[in-house]
Amino acid sequence: MDPDSAELRGFRALLTDDGQAVLRSLAAYDPATALTEGARLRRAGHPDHLVAAALTQARLRTRARPRLGDLADRLYLTQDGLEQLTRPEVAARHAARFAAAVDGPVLDLCCGVGGDLTALAAAGLAVTGVDRDPLAVAVARANLAALGLGARAEVRLGDVPGDLDPDLADAAGVFVDPARRSGRGRALDPRTWSPPWETVLDLAGRVPATGAKTAPGLAHALLPAGTEAEWVSVRGDVVECAVWWGPLGSGVSRRATLLPAGASVTGDGATRAPVGPVGRWLHEPDGAVIRAGLVAEVAGPVGATLLDPTIAYLSTPGPVGSPFLTSYEVVEVLPFHLKRLRALLRDRGVGRLTVKKRGTAVAPDELRARLRLSGDEEATVVLTRVAGAQTVLLVEPVRR
Repeated sequence: MDPDSAELRGFRALLTDDGQAVLRSLAAYDPATALTEGARLRRAGHPDHLVAAALTQARLRTRARPRLGDLADRLYLTQDGLEQLTRPEVAARHAARFAAAVDGPVLDLCCGVGGDLTALAAAGLAVTGVDRDPLAVAVARANLAALGLGARAEVRLGDVPGDLDPDLADAAGVFVDPARRSGRGRALDPRTWSPPWETVLDLAGRVPATGAKTAPGLAHALLPAGTEAEWVSVRGDVVECAVWWGPLGSGVSRRATLLPAGASVTGDGATRAPVGPVGRWLHEPDGAVIRAGLVAEVAGPVGATLLDPTIAYLSTPGPVGSPFLTSYEVVEVLPFHLKRLRALLRDRGVGRLTVKKRGTAVAPDELRARLRLSGDEEATVVLTRVAGAQTVLLVEPVRR
């Protein structure tokens, strides 16, 4: 980005007293009235770049509230920054690892708008954020100031790894969050991340206490020997796979962590759960458990078996309690057959159907359309394989 761009000038104007007043006037932002609000602000004499910046900020804060809560109204955001922003509870967990293992300065590389940067500073660490985007740098600095952390951290413009040699020599720890988006959307191939995965590996070779935030779908084959990979879900949404080198690891190779509860399960992914028949209870492991390949480690303590060796649905004859499982009571089990399923649901007066699936190509929306249901009741069906056969399970969710 041009360091003199209208977008950057607009953001700087937003930090002035006049800019803050404009932003406060948009606290109840509504996309339906954005054009009207913009016209009102321009008629009041506010320059275009400030109006654009204020409207953008109001829109991004509104989008961020489900993820950030009240913190969204204190932070400054960019479109790219919001897409890659670490959730506060996850950033706090990252920072706690560094605080427990590192005695010295930490580099937060590709820091973006400062989600992890502010958490590291709040944990009492001396931290320097580095990003190549001038707008992200300006926003990260503003976020440190907004949270009262400006004296504990600094942010500077720089490329990774090109401008880092002196900093790496002095760093006690490194955290890196490669950009995983391009103009065409998500970048799934780690070789196309910025910086690419090979560069992250090189950084870890130079600074033993390195942590990297990666996509949840990172292939297990890419995990370096001796590291800990931690898949994290927040309220059931798998948000990342964090890779920890050296003293930041805990001696296990894989971990699945559920937030905000903080429950973790660990293992090496080598164990396989046994396969058994459909019992009265069906259990769906949390996505972080599945991504980490730790289904067997969750199944073992509760005596659960897989419905199929390749599908991550578990079953037990009786109810079990585990923070890693979402449970359902099995009401009916039948081979997948459209007419039989339609008859079953119509007999029960079902008009609203939740469709869960794993191991089948059937599209839920297409299935609902073909069933043509019209009753007043609602139901949940699970489409999956049982011992290799396509099967439908009518289930009742267990309320916690």
